[in-house]
Amino acid sequence: MTKSFRLAAVPLALGLALAAGAHAQISDGVVKIGILTDMSGPYSSFGGKGSVVATNLAIEDCLKAECSGMKIEVLSADHQNKADIASSKAREWLDRDRVDAFADLTNSAAALSVQKLLKEKSAIGLFTGPATTRLTNEDCGPTSFHWMFDTYSASAGAAAALTKAGGKSWYFLTVDYAFGHSLEKDATEMVKANGGNVVGSVRHPLNASDFSSFIMQAQASKAQVIGMANATQDAVNTIKASREFGIVDKGQKLAALMLQVTDVHAMGLQVAQGLVSSEGFYWDLDDQTRAFSARFEKVHKVKPNQVHAGVYSSVLHYLKSVAAAKSDAAPAVAAKMRELPIKDDVMRNASIRPDGRVVHDMLLVEVKKPAQSKAVWDYYNILGTIPANTAFMPLAQSQCSLVKK
Repeated sequence: MTKSFRLAAVPLALGLALAAGAHAQISDGVVKIGILTDMSGPYSSFGGKGSVVATNLAIEDCLKAECSGMKIEVLSADHQNKADIASSKAREWLDRDRVDAFADLTNSAAALSVQKLLKEKSAIGLFTGPATTRLTNEDCGPTSFHWMFDTYSASAGAAAALTKAGGKSWYFLTVDYAFGHSLEKDATEMVKANGGNVVGSVRHPLNASDFSSFIMQAQASKAQVIGMANATQDAVNTIKASREFGIVDKGQKLAALMLQVTDVHAMGLQVAQGLVSSEGFYWDLDDQTRAFSARFEKVHKVKPNQVHAGVYSSVLHYLKSVAAAKSDAAPAVAAKMRELPIKDDVMRNASIRPDGRVVHDMLLVEVKKPAQSKAVWDYYNILGTIPANTAFMPLAQSQCSLVKK
């Protein structure tokens, strides 16, 4: 059973009361944003309550500027990583609560189920937590946007870099649902494009408790690189088990394709050191990212990962677009979202393509050794920047019906 929470977006002093006439075309006089995420399971550190915090920071910032006088309401619920629960809650919010936009939606299977409803009901989707490329490919929607990363951008980082560096043979350890399948597929294509080959793979259930048998199979493959097509708690458990089996000490490399800074924090540098991954956001990149991260940490007590940062950016851009359109009607807002520049403390060199994919610069990072870290959360060496035009699947390859061939 899920719980739905109605949250006061910001203090009344910031002006929650609707300004008469300023937003006359907003239905019910209120903009409603629903956060559907994993609040208690393996992806709860990925999005979870941090996504609600990020949403409220975005609302606070917009109310000080473009959204002055707008009334905004936030609902949140735990979809328990189940597509049917996500779909049921989304339908309830659309039909009963008249929610205008959905954000986060961590878990690809849950996101794909909600995407069908968004197209049917014409509501805004702000996908940040799910990674499957299907959301802006064969299952794209006219009012949906995929914000921070996907399985292609994850592969364009670590998979490409490690293959170019000599890791030519790969074995995949894959979580057995839509996200894992998509990540393995995209990483396989990236490995082959850079002269490598895949010698095999094994699939494990979401939130597996014991990875020893999967690690043994990967070890027996003698592949130079073990590609981890999983995330958060599964990724943490995979890495810990790999250290226990001496995978790296015996010459095989680990490719953490979907690593989060919060995962590194959970493991510690002694375990995570040397892992290479791609990130859409790093808190210590520049003054802007540090300022946003300090605000987030003050409320949530941890630094934001790329999901939290993406929720902030997507919600802020959505609200600016509602203000510009003077309406919360999804088609009008979606048009404004494509028209307005994306400008905030999180994104760099960002734009929205016709398929709804938000392209932006990605970072190729390596986890520091313990001796290199100067403080808690000082976890990454930035190896380079993956430009926006190469970090994501080329538009020419898209199967999205919105893309003119």
